[in-house]
This record gives sequence, structure tokens and C-alpha cells, in this order.
Amino acid sequence: MKFLASVSTFAGRYFAVLVIIAAFTAFLMPDPFIPINSYVPILLGIVMLGMGMTLKPVDFTLVAKKPTPVLLGLLFQYTIMPLTAFLIALALSLPPELAAGLVLLGSVPGGTSSNVMVYLAKGDLPLSITMTSISTLVAPIATPAILFLLAGQWMPVNFMSMFTMIIQVIIIPVAIGLLLRKFVPAFVDKTVTVMPLVSVVAILAIMSGAVGANADTLASAGLIAFVAVMLHNAAGLALGYAAATISKLTPSQRRAVSIEIGMQNTGLGVTLATAHLSPLAAIPSVIGTAWHNITGPIMATYWSKRPLKQDTPKDQDPKTPELNVTPHS
Repeated sequence: MKFLASVSTFAGRYFAVLVIIAAFTAFLMPDPFIPINSYVPILLGIVMLGMGMTLKPVDFTLVAKKPTPVLLGLLFQYTIMPLTAFLIALALSLPPELAAGLVLLGSVPGGTSSNVMVYLAKGDLPLSITMTSISTLVAPIATPAILFLLAGQWMPVNFMSMFTMIIQVIIIPVAIGLLLRKFVPAFVDKTVTVMPLVSVVAILAIMSGAVGANADTLASAGLIAFVAVMLHNAAGLALGYAAATISKLTPSQRRAVSIEIGMQNTGLGVTLATAHLSPLAAIPSVIGTAWHNITGPIMATYWSKRPLKQDTPKDQDPKTPELNVTPHS
């Protein structure tokens, strides 16, 4: 178990490098990876089970204690990212499938990799974890609704089928993880250290399957899709920080909101695109899997070296939730 925990730590630390290696491998030799697409929902469900096993009731108490930062962050999450994706798709005249895929990337909740980045950036970790948890719980309604409104012009969006799938691959596994932590905590404590490794393998498989299925089109559409994802991510980080500043959140909360909004649950984006849109629509989320895990550490490193103005006492929460290091973005 100690060996697996060490491997798990290594995999989480070098996740972005592993993503790039897996993507190039699937691009050069696509055939072995294409069958993975049949198992994408199961793989994402495993990732979300790991997330549920790391959550505790304290992760949700911030909503009751200090609801304003959480609610503002949730509002920014589901407005800034989908709207900027929509505008970028129009500005770049993206093909319909890529445009819908970019909007989908902007409509999914935040990924838990953001929690690690916020911690390293000396941001408000309880706020980050709570935002991830709440945005994930809201996703069954928010994600298909936003996609239907903004991307329906490019591709048909079936709200109910997408709603059902998010319940199956997100909510139910998270709920099972929470129940396991409550009723068999000893088992969870023993296995939770290797869950990052399981999550990394699952995400790499999901991403490789999507790349393998789109190897031919990536050669022609990959560059414009990368530019779109890069602009989208930069807009999320910058506008998230600006919105938090205008809302008079504390400096540590601004960092948390910026990173939380900029880093999306790309695994869910790949899953939904593959199942409900088209393999090509999964490309923005595939690229985002690597790119978000490159810019996230860059921002975390930048902020970690910048002095943080002391937050006022009322903004401090004495109870800091356990850091969730299960990557799914």
C-alpha cells in the first residue's frame, strides 16, 4: 500500500506530463485506444467515487456560515466560463462541433485539481473545496441547461438524457463515496491515498480514447481548438479574479475564485461530449485536460511567491477542510 501511495503521489504531481505523453501516444497510434470510449462513463464514475470518499460534512458548512463568497463563486463559475466560451467560439468562427464542445467545457463544474492549486497559491482553501463540491452538485441542472441555451444553435442538446447521465456518473458515485466515508471510515482511510492514482489512470484513459477517436481531425482542427481553449482558460482566470475583486472578496478568496473558475472538470466534458454530442466535440475538453494542469501550477507558483495581504479576521475560517487531491480536471 505504501508503494501504491508513493506511485499515486508521483502520478498526481506529474499529471500534466502524463497527459501530454498519453495524448501523443494516442494520436500516433489511435487504434488501441478507440475502444476505451465505450467505458468512459464508468471511468468517470470511478473518479467521482474517489472525490466523494475525500469529502467531509465540514466541506459544506461554509455555505451556511459564509454563503456570500460561495454563492458569488458559483454564479461566476456558471456565467463567466460558458459565456466566454460562447463568445470565443463566435470570434474564432469555430466549426459547429468544436464550438459546442468549447461551450460544454465552459459549462461543466470546477475540477478538484483546482483545490491543490489554491492551496499552493495561498488562497482560501475552504472556499475552493466548497465551490468545487457545490458546483458539482448543481451540475445536473446547470450544465445541460446552459449548453442547451448557448450551444443548441450548433448541435442538438437533449437536456433530459444529459441530466440523467450526470446523475449517474457524478452524483451517485459522489454519494456512494460519502456513504463509504461515513459507514466504513477505516476502509476509506486505507484506500484514499491510492485514489489519486486510480483517478489519474481513469482520466488518462478517457482522454486517450477521445484523442484516438479524433486522431485524423486533430491534425487539421487541433491548432484552432488549442487557441480557443487557451483563450478560454486565460479569460476564466482573469475574469474570475476581476469579478471577485469587484465583489470585494478578500485577497485569498480572489485567488481561490480565479483558480476555481479557470480549472474545469474536463473529464466530465469529455464524457458528455463523447456520449451526447460527437467525438470531435470532446477535443476542447481533451486539450483542457492538459492545458489547465499547466496554467494552474504556473498561477499557483506565481501567487505563492507574492505576499498576501492579511484577510480580516471575519473572513478567516478556523476549520480548514482536508485537501482533496483527487484529480479529475
